[in-house]
Amino acid sequence: MMRVYVDRELCQTHAQCVFAAPDVFELDENDELHYIAEPDESQFAAVEEAALLCPVQAISFRG
Repeated sequence: MMRVYVDRELCQTHAQCVFAAPDVFELDENDELHYIAEPDESQFAAVEEAALLCPVQAISFRG
């Protein structure tokens, strides 16, 4: 099982994760980030890309 973590102190809502993994990450109408903490394993590559693209490296995962 994959577990995703976003450091809310680091996150600046650049939204690169939303573009990389839209089935896992999304911004609401107030530009607040929401995400699925335990996405399906089929989302592994997208989550990995989202973590790599995050300009402040706020995303980590285990799985």
